[in-house]
Amino acid sequence: MLPLGLRSDGSIEVPTDFGQTGWWVDGPEPGEVGPAVILGHVDSRQGPAVFFDLRRLQPGDTVHVDRIDGTAVTYAVERIEKHSKDAFPTDTVYGPTPEPVLRLVTCGGDFDRNVRSYEDNVIVFANLVEDSSTGQSAAS
Repeated sequence: MLPLGLRSDGSIEVPTDFGQTGWWVDGPEPGEVGPAVILGHVDSRQGPAVFFDLRRLQPGDTVHVDRIDGTAVTYAVERIEKHSKDAFPTDTVYGPTPEPVLRLVTCGGDFDRNVRSYEDNVIVFANLVEDSSTGQSAAS
């Protein structure tokens, strides 16, 4: 996972490598209290990218995130939403939460060839179910 910060216009950076995800470094790390936000591309000119299959996730599916320290956390998908980029739910994605949660963000919807961008964002909302660093499940 690549560290991602903010651009000068206040928007979040995106990975330059279509095969890698990026983590918003100004937020919590995966497994910490609050929303860990991970971004990735859906595709590129060469074909599918790292989050191409994100739209296929269903509530209850699990997502495993490897952390820098070698441990991993597992989240269960709660819901998947699609929002116009003009109506991105910033507070819902980045706002504080009382527990560790995960937000996966990629592009979706129709592709606007004039601006070379998708019109929407697909956002996966997931809740922590296990943290290998502690050996505990979120229900513990």
